[in-house]
Amino acid sequence: MTAVTSTPVAGDLASPLRFEDAASARAYLSAQGVNYVLAQFVDIHGVAKAKSVPLAHLETVLTDGAGFAGFAIWGVGIEPHGPDFMAVGDLRTVSLVPWQPGLARIVCEGHVNGEPWPFDSRVMLRGQIDRLTQKGWTLFTGLEPEFSLLKRGINGQIEPCDASDTLAKPCYDYKGLSRTRVFLERLSNALRATGIDVYQIDHEDANGQFEMNYTYTDALTSCDHFVFFKMAASEIANELGLICSFMPKPFAHLPGNGMHMHLSIGSLSKDGKRNLFEDKSDRRGLQLSTMAYHFLGGLLAHAPALAALCAPTVNSYKRLVVGRSLTGSTWAPAYISYGDNNRSAMVRVPKGRLELRLPDGSCNPYLATAAVIAAGLDGIERQLDPGEPRNVNLYDWSEAQLCEAGIGLLPQNLNEALNALQADRVVCGALGPLAAEFLKLKRMEWVEYMRHVSDWETKTYLEFF
Repeated sequence: MTAVTSTPVAGDLASPLRFEDAASARAYLSAQGVNYVLAQFVDIHGVAKAKSVPLAHLETVLTDGAGFAGFAIWGVGIEPHGPDFMAVGDLRTVSLVPWQPGLARIVCEGHVNGEPWPFDSRVMLRGQIDRLTQKGWTLFTGLEPEFSLLKRGINGQIEPCDASDTLAKPCYDYKGLSRTRVFLERLSNALRATGIDVYQIDHEDANGQFEMNYTYTDALTSCDHFVFFKMAASEIANELGLICSFMPKPFAHLPGNGMHMHLSIGSLSKDGKRNLFEDKSDRRGLQLSTMAYHFLGGLLAHAPALAALCAPTVNSYKRLVVGRSLTGSTWAPAYISYGDNNRSAMVRVPKGRLELRLPDGSCNPYLATAAVIAAGLDGIERQLDPGEPRNVNLYDWSEAQLCEAGIGLLPQNLNEALNALQADRVVCGALGPLAAEFLKLKRMEWVEYMRHVSDWETKTYLEFF
């Protein structure tokens, strides 16, 4: 039985589609003019992969799955002589693709030889969610993707899409928001038409930078929504002759793109999904429960390893820097600390929940979320105390002050983060065989970067010696 009986009007919030079986899904999609379904999953980098399947064969995706040559996909642990990677659809995730009429999407998980494949990041995340379920808990996450809306200039260089977006401090600028409204409204309407509840859109602190906020949900659905968000944003921008980039630091002198992750644990008991992170009697005044503080302690204890998964590219560490940007602040965390409404710390506490400011849009959301669960549960199990909150501007503190306060620095490059991940038994254990695959691929990326000769090097050294 479907939850939606008519095509939603653009801009209206549709209820998520719910079907009893493949036949009811096929009947509904056919009535909406759908001819093909994207059997979609992600590789180890979180990049969307898909096959287009005629609607008549939807049932095959739900049973055997859509077949892929595993060696052609990054990070699924299959060699050229290995079995096929079968993407098996989750019926609960069927949705229309509003920016491409006639198309629907179903989220899939990798199976090999008829069994869920542990190298698939969605499969791996569900394993960590099961640990919470066994305790009667569920993790809710709200992801806040920042992105750059760009175009190529006359000489092919990348620049903000709006030539008038030149303010030195453009955050919340009306003109910058208004002059990109065609893209922003198309994206918002597309998401709302599939049940993703967009509730705020703003111009961020870099020229050409925006953020679109949508309502939190359970952790697995949040990851599915984020992948869909990126799919929609990139294709709608492309139709307008633009580039929507989630690159963490596209411009050296401007703030980078983060993807802040809001976290809370809810109860699955009869009293409803009560927020177990909230305690209004908290002596520290942050309205956090003892459980939340222990979870936070786990995040801080495993922060260096989390960095590798939440900020997984060479470019990520151009964002996670100590220092200032042209607008006055990088807005990115560099310090392993937490505070009340403190955006200079790795974790901000906006009353009754945690905001992890470490992730950026280049992460695989399933991997990053699984690592966060593992770190947080370790904190709960070991009752780790995060210490007192730091409600000061840590950007202004000297190295000596930070050292005296026992505040560590996040890894300052990808190689440091990978070393931390490899040494972290808790996080690597949660990832299973994906840990070794991730480390192998990311160390290759680091070597490629270190061998690259940049324009800066040529300009600095070519005629210097």
